[in-house]
Amino acid sequence: MPLVTTTRTGLVDQVIAQMRELVASGEWPLGQRIPPEAELVNALSVGRNTVREAVRALSHAGLLEVRQGDGTFVRATSELSGAVSRLCDSELRQVLEVRRALEVESARLAASARTEADIADLEVALRDRDAALAERDRERVVRTDSHFHLRLMEASHNPVLVQLYQGISEAVQSSVATTFDPEVPPERAVSHTELFEAVRDGQPERAAAEAGGFLDELLAEFEPEHP
Repeated sequence: MPLVTTTRTGLVDQVIAQMRELVASGEWPLGQRIPPEAELVNALSVGRNTVREAVRALSHAGLLEVRQGDGTFVRATSELSGAVSRLCDSELRQVLEVRRALEVESARLAASARTEADIADLEVALRDRDAALAERDRERVVRTDSHFHLRLMEASHNPVLVQLYQGISEAVQSSVATTFDPEVPPERAVSHTELFEAVRDGQPERAAAEAGGFLDELLAEFEPEHP
């Protein structure tokens, strides 16, 4: 999506809206630096103060991160995700707890609401995840594992649950990357086969138990120490 020249009214709001869309669409990818201020000024035909105010607003919302001397980077793809990222940056356990709450319920609902198309998509997502685990490719594991869980959310056919999960997608991916150990042989890695089978076979309680089981194991590893 190319930047377009703004009109004279509501300049800051217009710039914010364009930048937000560039982030949401992926044209400005997560973790990447956005164009420098001078380039944005020229592309938008606005003053530096307008660009700076828009960047400041999106930084406050959590979508952008200004790194002095290094530029401005995409921090999150939505305000909700940005807020979650700020809250959970240093608390992996909190992210895992939120994941458990959402993923257990999505698995339970998916086992009752899934369609044949959902089952087919989940099977492909699971196969991709297992292939990534076999290769011990961290980046691919993060991507495919997150995609499997998102498809599980979508199979619940609860749009609110899906939107909530999408809102914490960056935090979810970060938790997967942090807990993935490439030294663990694929056959000992967490398997989602039984979770998939429970959903496929229409067994809500079994699906919920499978979804919560591996997260409970991870949570046990990060149990806070008490003096």
